[in-house]
Amino acid sequence: MAVYAWEGRTRTGEIMKGDMEAPNESAVMAQLRNQQILPTKVKAKGGGLSMELKIPGLGEKVKEKDVVIFTRQFSTMVDAGLPLVQGLDILASQQENKAFKDVITKVKESVEGGSTLADAMKKHPKIFDDLYVNLVAAGEVGGILDNILARLALYIEKSMKLKSQVKSAMVYPIGLATVAVAVTVIMLIFVIPVFAKMFADFGAALPGPTQFVIDMSNFLKKYIILVLIIMAAIYFIFRSFYRTENGRAIVDDLLLKMPVVGDLIRKIAVARFTRVLGTMISSGVPILDGLDICSRTAGNKTVETAIVEARKSIAGGKTIAEPLKETDVFPPMVVQMIAVGEATGAMDAMLGKIADFYDEEVDAAVGTLMSMLEPIMVVFIGTVIGGLLMSMYLPIFSIAGAIG
Repeated sequence: MAVYAWEGRTRTGEIMKGDMEAPNESAVMAQLRNQQILPTKVKAKGGGLSMELKIPGLGEKVKEKDVVIFTRQFSTMVDAGLPLVQGLDILASQQENKAFKDVITKVKESVEGGSTLADAMKKHPKIFDDLYVNLVAAGEVGGILDNILARLALYIEKSMKLKSQVKSAMVYPIGLATVAVAVTVIMLIFVIPVFAKMFADFGAALPGPTQFVIDMSNFLKKYIILVLIIMAAIYFIFRSFYRTENGRAIVDDLLLKMPVVGDLIRKIAVARFTRVLGTMISSGVPILDGLDICSRTAGNKTVETAIVEARKSIAGGKTIAEPLKETDVFPPMVVQMIAVGEATGAMDAMLGKIADFYDEEVDAAVGTLMSMLEPIMVVFIGTVIGGLLMSMYLPIFSIAGAIG
């Protein structure tokens, strides 16, 4: 038997590590679960395969839509009483996406080898994330795998809709800004020099705005490579800074405090948190495990920290609403509704209602953001392009006035 190095989390949130001799990874994970430890990493010592097996480029090839269709079809097959291996074999054979077909085949082979479905899926984290794997594990234990898969498909569909709303809010202003920058650069490099040569032939002093634009054009033509290098350096420095714990915390906190944009980010985070936690609670996942996964899928470091702190308080015996209120991240209405859900014993239903409400709030916030950005971007583009053109025509107006 091989020796496996493992890492896991107890129900109180404590991280534990150790070594275990076992015939395979599945046996290690089964033993850890018997010890009330949620395994997060299992790796065979001496170059063995890790449960975090990654296939290069796979994450980019498999779309969420493919996962939704797979999940719905698999749910139907399980509900009809079809064995897991047979269902996976059918789904793999009809899958058009070759990368996803390979993943489903590997999952089927792992299940055939004695692994649970959740453990087999956990080997492909780019396709089946922590939420997916934990819910499948809960479905297998509770004998409600078909219902769990149906809930997962519904959750992924709502998550896709939320992402689509955010993208639609960002595409328009980014597109306009890109066009404005491109047109400005083209004018400064190719159009302004033509005017500058013409004005130089006149030999007269140029108006201040005109001279400023010409100086900008000359600088850009001379140092365009240096400007691009500096911009690339700023981008990579910012990206490196954001990847650090402190950097991400600072940037995410600033984003939450921004007008309009911060409100949208907060609503998206609340919608995601309540949707994920509600889905997990209704599927029988322990609240502490659910909060742990919610913190990792928050999408904002400030919100993630708030959930982690709330989880610690809950592990100490407090209610869910009380520590969430102390974080000042979640709106009072959300905290009050969660408190009502706890008091009535209908937490999952209440979280679902909050998620539905904030999905609509995100729709409204996106509309507000678009209505604000559209005139701002139009005025910005008009000012920049119009200012460049006017600065070039000022000398012509002066010459025409002198001739008159």
